Amino acid sequence: MEEANQSAVSEFIFQGLCNSRKLQTLFLLPFSILYLMTVVGNLLVVLLIINDHRLHSPMYFLLANLSFVDFCLSSVTTPKLTTDFLKDNKTISFGGCMSQILCVHFFGGGEMVLLVTMAYDRYVAICKPLHYSSIMNRQKCIWLVLISWTIGFLHAMSQLAMILDLPFCGPKVVDSFFCDIPLVIKLACMDTQTLGTVINADSGVLATTCFILLMISYTYILLSVRLHSKDGASKALSTCTSHITVVVLFFGPCIFIYLWPLSITWVDKFLAVFYTVITPLLNPAIYTLRNQEIKNAMKRLIN
Repeated sequence: MEEANQSAVSEFIFQGLCNSRKLQTLFLLPFSILYLMTVVGNLLVVLLIINDHRLHSPMYFLLANLSFVDFCLSSVTTPKLTTDFLKDNKTISFGGCMSQILCVHFFGGGEMVLLVTMAYDRYVAICKPLHYSSIMNRQKCIWLVLISWTIGFLHAMSQLAMILDLPFCGPKVVDSFFCDIPLVIKLACMDTQTLGTVINADSGVLATTCFILLMISYTYILLSVRLHSKDGASKALSTCTSHITVVVLFFGPCIFIYLWPLSITWVDKFLAVFYTVITPLLNPAIYTLRNQEIKNAMKRLIN
């Protein structure tokens, strides 16, 4: 069936962000700068944490992994988007399209679980500070990160398995700038309404579970600390604000795309740009600007 797919439709055509040639030329420089800043920002965070022994703690180990995942997630779609601004015919091979779907869900699913792991780390650090070093030891941190990568991979493979054997015989125009499942399955030569519901449910279960766990974790942290001292609650809120901001920025677009689809083209494209281009850029900025230890490590690296 896979050979039949590739013989019938060997490539897909991206509609892109817009049809105006002038706007595409105008978008080239801003998106190139955004991607460059994303790469530099995320890899700088990873470099700082690896290079500075003062940052060799569970929280920063998890943060380094988050920055690496954001770098990978952005690299799946943004370079292709940027180069397509220069092309009239924006094509991608069948294999390249399936690879994009696999990688987006792999890194996206892994990031969801990693954010839950970071919330657990903050819970232990704030609510059980005396046992923090024994609970969040190096071996456990490595296992938690491996679990996040594994769940992301299993999620991506389950998504890919459901669409890989679909009969694609035309049309082949994807009304976006990358291959996203809701748009690709619409091009299949069969009724995919039930399949689309199953695929959205698969993504929805992972996203909803992670989001609920995150909200429970941060709510419990703030309520627990508030019972002991108002100053402590204020400090805990300050500590968790950057984490909560990242959670909202990442899960917000995903909820509207997979759990509550609006079917409005320009809204879908804006949300897709937000979580594949903007969010990976904002994450290192949020953690860097709100974290004094990261700032100090950056100064030491520069000096």
